[in-house]
Amino acid sequence: MVGAKFIEKLLVEAPSKYDIRVFNKEPAGGYNRIMLSPVLAGEKTLKSILTHDENWFEERGVHLHTATTIVDLDRFNKTVITKSGKVYQYDVLVIATGSSPFIIPVPGHDLPGVVSFRDIRDVDMMIEAAKKHKKAVVIGGGLLGLEAANGLKIRGMNVTVVHLGEVLMEVQMDAVSGRLLKESLQQQGLKFAMGANTSSILGKDRVTGIKFKDGKEIETDLIVMAVGIKPNVGIGTKIGLTVNRGILVNDQLQTSDESIYSLGECTEHRKKTYGLVAPLYEQAQILAEVLAGKKSSYVGSLTSTMLKVTGINLFSAGNFEDSEETDTLVYNDELNKIYRKIVLKDNKIVGSVMFGDTSGAKWIFDNFITGKDMSECRDSLVFGEGYC
Repeated sequence: MVGAKFIEKLLVEAPSKYDIRVFNKEPAGGYNRIMLSPVLAGEKTLKSILTHDENWFEERGVHLHTATTIVDLDRFNKTVITKSGKVYQYDVLVIATGSSPFIIPVPGHDLPGVVSFRDIRDVDMMIEAAKKHKKAVVIGGGLLGLEAANGLKIRGMNVTVVHLGEVLMEVQMDAVSGRLLKESLQQQGLKFAMGANTSSILGKDRVTGIKFKDGKEIETDLIVMAVGIKPNVGIGTKIGLTVNRGILVNDQLQTSDESIYSLGECTEHRKKTYGLVAPLYEQAQILAEVLAGKKSSYVGSLTSTMLKVTGINLFSAGNFEDSEETDTLVYNDELNKIYRKIVLKDNKIVGSVMFGDTSGAKWIFDNFITGKDMSECRDSLVFGEGYC
């Protein structure tokens, strides 16, 4: 997504400066990866989520190579080498390889019937499995795992979500909102195994079950691993760029090689990696300006998460955990499953989490970013802008 967005921005900032060549391992142009969940659920098609199809590239004179993997780079001669052995010259190279799904290295992880949930090929495999089988296990109670579980349930499968922790979506939710989310999803037909640590995947020729460290087992025909992602830094490591968790870049998104830039989930900037769309699109704009010759700098991003998980509205931003240094404002309507929490430090918003009712979330986030003193409307702050 960020690679396609960068090209879009570069064509605005420097429309005729570069002859652009794009190499994409996937068989399509640019598509909205966030919309893979509706594709899995049968609500959308791949064609409908394409943001930059092959015609888009062709009309703008951009050379698009789909289903093409770059296997090596020659930094001295400034060339890239494809898997088929073709060699292409560059003056400026941009690495936007994103992330790779993390696969738990337990026995049986490579059996047929074990898939990740990262790209359209994974979705195709899940759709085919749902046509032939009835039982599915999704490992991971984060956003992707819950979306995969919901999609498979809609396709008629009996789905159990296996989560190592006791709180669903613990990065975005606290204990109360995580419990409300679990209860709501159970009412929709999903099952949960919380605090479950996978020890092995069972089966000989194909998945037949999953076993946990406490000895319990669940029969299943399909296992979806949605336990997280890791920056895809393989090419950066191979060619000797400076790599930590991600490919290290400066404020101009330039790597340790002055001719090579990097952006997106594969990139580490000021000790931070980002997995949300908004900051990555900020990087795309900044890099387009840099390569157009402007004096632009990326200084990092403050992030919030506004989500709709299986029809349930969620929002979180900042640090929403309680501490001795902070004050917490909470509105909790258990009957209607509405939960709103704002955390203050020195009367400034430092974090928030909302479940069920996310009205005013943008206003809360804006005040979080600006660090505005909220003393005047502190008592009614949790209800949103209209009460301040």
